[in-house]
Amino acid sequence: MAVKSSRLQVYLLAGVKTTTCSFNACKARLEEQLRSEGHEPQIHVLFPYGDASRNLLRQVLEVKTDLSNRMRAGRIGGKQVWQQIKDTVKGEKALLIGHSGGGAAAYQAAKMLAEEGVMDDFRVVQVGSPRTPIDPVMRERVSYFHSIDNWGKLNDPISRIGSWGGWSRTGRSIPRWNRLKYAPGYVEGIPTVGGHAHYFRSTAPYVDTDAVCNLDKTISRVREWLKGWL
Repeated sequence: MAVKSSRLQVYLLAGVKTTTCSFNACKARLEEQLRSEGHEPQIHVLFPYGDASRNLLRQVLEVKTDLSNRMRAGRIGGKQVWQQIKDTVKGEKALLIGHSGGGAAAYQAAKMLAEEGVMDDFRVVQVGSPRTPIDPVMRERVSYFHSIDNWGKLNDPISRIGSWGGWSRTGRSIPRWNRLKYAPGYVEGIPTVGGHAHYFRSTAPYVDTDAVCNLDKTISRVREWLKGWL
């Protein structure tokens, strides 16, 4: 009996100073795996802040607008992504995977699309991204992956930028600072080889002693989190 395929919109979102070919291996690997499991993915590569040819300072300043949960925040990257995908989601499931600043843009775009009723069944994956405050309503739809060293300590400096913290209080107690108040619903470290720019590398030297490349590690952890949804 043939397995009925399910349509899936996948968006790969780049951070700053990213080359146009940076997601080629990731796109090919995802498409192969998803099709083998009966999905019909349409994979789009987006550049919320432009590609490597744009001025770095301009891109960094634009990323900063996506790191706030304030209603009047500029959300430049988020708005760019919103504009590019609002007409491509036609009731299918949508998966947004953002690297670095692209993770912040992915969350902001998904939040806007959800609030508008344009996108309902979706998940957001942030990889090596700055810490963007997540609306509690969105928390269980957002995951966050960062690089760790051999001792399990965070070793991606970009993942230290921003904050998930906020003040919390119970009853009449004194407010206390909760560093995870606005954190994503799932956070995990990945033992990658290399630094911030190498989560999606598939060739040497970004291969560990067990011959597992960074790309396979990253995709496998993301796929594990998506179980039950895909």
